[in-house]
Parts: sequence; C-alpha cells; structure tokens
Amino acid sequence: MMMSEVQHITPKKTMKIERIIDHLQGTKNGPTVVFFAGIHGNEPAGVYALKQVFSDLRSKNGAVAGELYAVAGNLGALNKQVRFQTVDLNRIWFPERISEILAKEDIDIPEEEELKEIYKVLKAILDKGTPPFYFIDLHTTSSDTTPFMVLNDSLLNRKYASNYPLPIILGIEEYLAGALLSYINELGYVSLGFESGQHQNKQAVENCVDFIWFTLQLTGMMPASTAQTEALNHLSEMDHRFYEIYHQHTIAPGDQFKMFPGFINFQEIPKRTDIAISNGEVLKTKKSRQIFMPLYQDQGGEGFYFIRPIPRFLLWLSKELRRFKVDHLLVKLPGVQWKSDKKDTLLVDQRIARFLAKSIFHLLGYRARQFDKTHLVVKSREIASRTHEYKNTGWF
Repeated sequence: MMMSEVQHITPKKTMKIERIIDHLQGTKNGPTVVFFAGIHGNEPAGVYALKQVFSDLRSKNGAVAGELYAVAGNLGALNKQVRFQTVDLNRIWFPERISEILAKEDIDIPEEEELKEIYKVLKAILDKGTPPFYFIDLHTTSSDTTPFMVLNDSLLNRKYASNYPLPIILGIEEYLAGALLSYINELGYVSLGFESGQHQNKQAVENCVDFIWFTLQLTGMMPASTAQTEALNHLSEMDHRFYEIYHQHTIAPGDQFKMFPGFINFQEIPKRTDIAISNGEVLKTKKSRQIFMPLYQDQGGEGFYFIRPIPRFLLWLSKELRRFKVDHLLVKLPGVQWKSDKKDTLLVDQRIARFLAKSIFHLLGYRARQFDKTHLVVKSREIASRTHEYKNTGWF
C-alpha cells in the first residue's frame, strides 16, 4: 500500500497518510460524501483540513448520517512537495487512457500508478456506497485568491453549488481536459472543486475546514449549524455569483513563460496591462479584462484565464432551454450531426455551421472542443446526470 509523508504549510511538521486518509461509516442512513485532497502534490492544505475535521468528529463522537471518505491524490508528489512527478495526475482521466492503464502489467509513469489506485478506490465506493453521492476535490492556487468553486456546467451541479455563498466558475472543463472531477461528472454525479487559497497560506487550511463542515451540513450528514453557515458566509471577498471562462493562455512544451508579479484571482485589469512574458514577448491586454488563476509556479500548462460574470437571465434561459431539450433541434441544422449513438455528443462542421458559436452550445448544456481544423466536438453535460438520486435531498 502506498504511503506518503506530507509536510504542513506552517508550522513545519509532517504527517504520514495512506490513500484513504480516513473513513467514517455513519450510524444512520445518509449520503456518501467523498473528499479528494492532494491531487496536486504541492497543495497539502486539503489533506490537513480533512485530518482536522475527522479528528474533531472522532473526539466529539460526532456521528454522521451516511458514509464519509477522505482520499489522497498524488502520494508520490505530496511526498516530494511537487505538483506532479512525470505528468499531471489531474489531466489524465480519459476513459480510454484509464482502460489502458488498468490493463498494464508494468507501469513506469508514477501518476498512472496513482490513477490506478484512486480508480480502484472510486469504483469500490460506487459499488458499495449508498446514493446520493457527492465528490469534492480540495485545491489551492499559486496566486493569492479569495476562495471559490469550479464545476462542470450540468444543471445538477449548478443547483447543488448554488447553496454555497461563494463565487462559482463554470466551463473550466472546456480547457482542462482529463480532470478527475470531469470524469466523475460524466458518470452523472455531483462533483465540484473548491479552491481554498494560496498554496503556502495557512488560511487556506482554515478555509478548507469551514468548507468541509458546511458541506457535511448541506449534504445532510450533520444537522445545520448557524455558526458554520456564518463562517462560510464570511469566507469569500467576492459575491456569490456565476462566472464563465472564455479564454485560456496555454503554455506549450518548451515555452518560456513568466507572469508579472502582483496579479490575483478575479482582479479587474485595464486595457494595455502587461500580464506576462512568453518566449520573450510581453503579453498585454487588448481590452479591460478580469484575470483568473495566474500561474506563479514552475509546473503547469495554463498561464492564466480571462473570466466574465454570467447574467442571471442567461442562467435562467439555459435552464429552460435544457429542460425542453432544445438541443435535439440542432441536428436538423446544416453541418450538425450526432457523433454518438447516445445522442450526447455533436459533431459540428464549422465551414457550414459558422453561425453556431460556442456560447450557443453553452446555453444548451454542451462544452466544445476543437476536433480538427474544421470541426468541433460538443458534448452534453445533462444526459448522464443522475438527477433522480438527489430529488429527495434537502437542498434540491
């Protein structure tokens, strides 16, 4: 069994953890809630927060309704205090690659071995656990940030996340291929990420703790607590609203990239602001922008994003369009056809269907990826949702 020694941010102390950091089986019927932490090895805050919450639950004989898991991500990278060793563990969760990894007898990429172990844990939880299931991935960022949430834009995810008084980012799966949460969300379950603060800021651990307690209440594992609700209400400097990502600066292999100092998440920056140096060229904003997740670490392929608030009217409109399955009318348009027999994926010929912008697919619950020079593949976030498993919950 793999084990890792994780170093805390402050004070400098270490703890040994295994793949399953901790596990509690409740005394009453309830949901199955799974927290992941340390998918990136330079992000130990979630590990320490989970250890603290489980310790408090045990010391206070705090019974939970349902079953609660804390699962460690990249044990090898956590031990070395690096984001990853060979490849990013949070960019390889593709069904085809998972099948290939599971079939291998000898694995020489550390992150593939990590994936194999996490997959076995995930499968066991889904096989033996009781629905509804909730999967939450705890992260931190390289830049200073107020806490926020990220999620795939299914109506189920959106409805659940709306109960948190935090800013929510939609659409990151269009840019981050192969994320663990995207894989789980495509199985139909509620899954979201929580970014608690900057990697080396001890406040990130405390923010994670407050978020975990609130989640236990929201999912019905514990009775509601006014104190915990108030703690989360004061967690973020940003209002509770939805944002979408519309631009990513990708760092290609071999690129020399460096952010200029001082940028923080959600910061609004004016036109002609110097953002970063890429291969000797200064990158400037062409218009005023709102920057998101600027990269201040050596590893990582995403330099920064631009985001914008989503008007409430568009959120409502997208909900209604999806409810009435308007997307099924798209295949009647020239240049659009089903790519999947499940009718959850469309192939769009951009030479013919130039009028179909990504924003239209977003409204209808699809996220788009470039398939080749002339085609987009757009996949529905609604088809797989196991909405019926959550209808009797208190938050639905």
